[in-house]
Amino acid sequence: MPLNNPLYQEELEVEVLDSARYALIVWNDDINTFDWVIKTLIEVCKHEPEQAEQCAILIHYKGKTDVKRGSYEELKTMCEAIVERGIGATVEEIKS
Repeated sequence: MPLNNPLYQEELEVEVLDSARYALIVWNDDINTFDWVIKTLIEVCKHEPEQAEQCAILIHYKGKTDVKRGSYEELKTMCEAIVERGIGATVEEIKS
């Protein structure tokens, strides 16, 4: 199919967008306890306790860390659940 065909170009752009990867970033603060962040990561992100604890330590010392990677739609739901618990979180596109 020729590259100047608008239908082909639109399909190509959608494929690129769908294949983009995103990261769920959790931010450090002076309000939430380690236990609360760990409990949240276990319940919302389905982390194992050890993984949640390691993420909480990274969040504390680095100021933020990506706790999960995946599609925007999947991570947006998790992000909203984390924010509802009073913890700062964002979904960001992974730049390669």
